[in-house]
Amino acid sequence: MSQDNSQPSSARLRVGVDSGGTFTDVCVFDESTGDVLVWKVSSTPRDPSEGIATGIEQALGELGGEAARGAVAYFGHGTTVGTNALITGNGADTGLITTAGFRDILEIRRQKRPDLYDLQTVKPPVLASRDKRLEVRERILFDGTVQTELNEGDVRAAVRKLKQDGVGAVAICTLFSFIEPKHEARIRAIVEEEYPGAFISVSHEIAPEFREYERLSTTVVNAYLGPIMRAYLDRLTPRLEAIGVHAEPHLTQSNGGVISCETAKAQPVRTVLSGPAAGVMAALTIGRSTGYDNLITFDMGGTSSDVSLIDRGRPQMANDIEVHGYPLKVPMLDIHTVGAGGGSIAYVDNGLLKVGPRSAGASPGPVCYGLGNDEPTVTDANVVLGILNQTHLLNGRMAIDASASRAAVERLAEKLGIGVMDAAQGIIRVVVANMAKAIRVISVERGYDPRDYVMLAFGGAGPIHAARLAAELDIPRVMIPKHPGIMCALGLLQSDLRTNLALTRMMALGSDSLAPLEAGFAQLRERADDWFAAEKIPAGDRRLNRAVDMRYGGQGYELTVDWPEDASPETVLDALRRNFEDAHRQLYGYVADEEPIQITTLRAEAIGLVPKAEQKSYPPATGDVAATVIGTRSVWLPEMGAVVDVPLYDRERLQPGHVVKGPAVIEQMDSTTLVLPAQAATVDAYLNLMLEASG
Repeated sequence: MSQDNSQPSSARLRVGVDSGGTFTDVCVFDESTGDVLVWKVSSTPRDPSEGIATGIEQALGELGGEAARGAVAYFGHGTTVGTNALITGNGADTGLITTAGFRDILEIRRQKRPDLYDLQTVKPPVLASRDKRLEVRERILFDGTVQTELNEGDVRAAVRKLKQDGVGAVAICTLFSFIEPKHEARIRAIVEEEYPGAFISVSHEIAPEFREYERLSTTVVNAYLGPIMRAYLDRLTPRLEAIGVHAEPHLTQSNGGVISCETAKAQPVRTVLSGPAAGVMAALTIGRSTGYDNLITFDMGGTSSDVSLIDRGRPQMANDIEVHGYPLKVPMLDIHTVGAGGGSIAYVDNGLLKVGPRSAGASPGPVCYGLGNDEPTVTDANVVLGILNQTHLLNGRMAIDASASRAAVERLAEKLGIGVMDAAQGIIRVVVANMAKAIRVISVERGYDPRDYVMLAFGGAGPIHAARLAAELDIPRVMIPKHPGIMCALGLLQSDLRTNLALTRMMALGSDSLAPLEAGFAQLRERADDWFAAEKIPAGDRRLNRAVDMRYGGQGYELTVDWPEDASPETVLDALRRNFEDAHRQLYGYVADEEPIQITTLRAEAIGLVPKAEQKSYPPATGDVAATVIGTRSVWLPEMGAVVDVPLYDRERLQPGHVVKGPAVIEQMDSTTLVLPAQAATVDAYLNLMLEASG
């Protein structure tokens, strides 16, 4: 970022921070100049708020220190605290209050097995043990009528037992509360009265939709994460204030939008997979700027790789997803994650080379970090192959030991009975195959041809592997953004406030369904207006998108279909039918004209527009690309079957119109890009690298 070390009093800075498993990425956007500063520090897994405060303090120190800290007007944050607590089992001790006779739904789950032919399937731990799943007498029927009034004595007895057992969170989920929530609301009031201070998660607030098990699972997960997220955010705010940053934190959520700190404390389940979601929103902004509406995003960090698909300018969404074996009925960007990152550990299993999902993380990290790990990782393989810098990372701020990487890979090579370069390249081949499989899940398996898309590669390790991954999938073009290593942090500055609302209404699609549809959407509009008011969003910045979940009669799964906003009342149902048939044909390859169509759930996405860090264009290059070469490095290239001296380019010096012919390595603070033989990387007007086959 090119500017002096002082900030004018009128400066307004927007700060985005993505706290990952290995690095914490900081992005600072100056609203007055449009300049962007990027910074990277090691994460602090025991307390991520430490790494966040350190990263912000160092980044703002580059911009004038105290004056810059006082100019921070917005702070956006993507966190893995909730995800990590769910995966590691470090959530709160959780109790459940539910309808009499239904406490074991949480453990019975669905009848189907997650893996049909896996006889060794192990279910994830139940987050609320049976002795803490308590029943109360009450019953609401499918149409909202009360069959059995709530027995408040049962509720008080249940709450007192949970309090005596020392649970930190209470989940409340009763039958058909998504139709009539008054019993759940009364249970909440009694819990607040009997057990003040307990975290409370209520299903009609968290997931007001049909499907009992998924609704219950989501409510319990929210309770399990609640005290953890609340404690984390209560630590984060004072740390920010201690370094002079007083902007209220906003957290990215899994649907790609951001929510306030208070909302995140109440509904932490919304933040699961929130970090990768921010990267998708940044990719969406870059795609719009460059004119590419069809993108496959590939985000490879230190621990995992996250992939998603953007079709015709719209990211794919999922209304229910499974995270570490727990179903969550919360709208999320459809992101597929695999344990393939720079820190993924390579090992031999029954004579076969395997990579991941076990990761060295930030500590001890790859062998080259010198922090005690002796097992080779993907990063170590890239050091041995010569692709990564042999002495340091982060522009010299992190020294590495290349000889330690080589020694670790040599030990692996001896076990496999092959040469060290073959072992290092074998690690890369395995990890690329794992990532290719992930991309096929979100593309080919859902009716999309990856050859019709541009791969947008980011994350600290994404640009290193993008060219080979694209070749594996026959993707003809790869885009590497200007700051690939901090895309998720940048995405936090390009995300609007957003919430998703749902209303289950079962009906057949027909002439008599229009009135109940309009009535249902009127209810959602009222709830959206309440949310807009609570978030203090000006009327001119409010947007509302509507959609409907639909299926053929007898199907067990629904497709979410956009509501045809431009259609007249006379044609809206026909337009809705066409939209459903188009979606069904895309996913399943056919349309069943003779089958009745059912509507199950109405949806509304409320969006509050906020100022964003927009893409900045740059003038054409004035000098020759040769002036950006900073040296050469010996790199093992299997495409050429030899170690080759390749030129090293400084990404900071590359300008629009420059063309880097492969083989080449392009270095920058937050990542490294490999250009393969017979490829060329062209710099566009936004300083993105476009990798394509050279003519």
